[in-house]
Amino acid sequence: QVQLVESGGGLVQAGGSLRLSCAASGRTFGRYMLGWFRQAPGKEREFVSAIIGSGGSTYCADSVKGRFSISRDNAKNTVHLQMNSLKPEDTAVYYCAAKSSTIGVKVGYDYWGQGTQVTVSS
Repeated sequence: QVQLVESGGGLVQAGGSLRLSCAASGRTFGRYMLGWFRQAPGKEREFVSAIIGSGGSTYCADSVKGRFSISRDNAKNTVHLQMNSLKPEDTAVYYCAAKSSTIGVKVGYDYWGQGTQVTVSS
């Protein structure tokens, strides 16, 4: 069982930066793949980025490649999403998710946080 709590969202101007954090429970945190998803009003939830249990491999959506970076600290049971060069279209609720399976990157997540709002003004 894993519980996830996101933080770090807020209001920022276009071109600015935010760093999202996700605190997780569970002594087997390092065995889970972690992902970030986002959902804007009227749109479906979309994949943003993911990182494997060891932190050795990362994945990201084309829409954020080169601007966002995911990282994890297994000793502290945390995962982060550094967001740079933010655009108004990045405005959404951002969710942290976790899964034990490494088959697939965008699907199969077992646990979800409740989300944190990110708003980017133009």
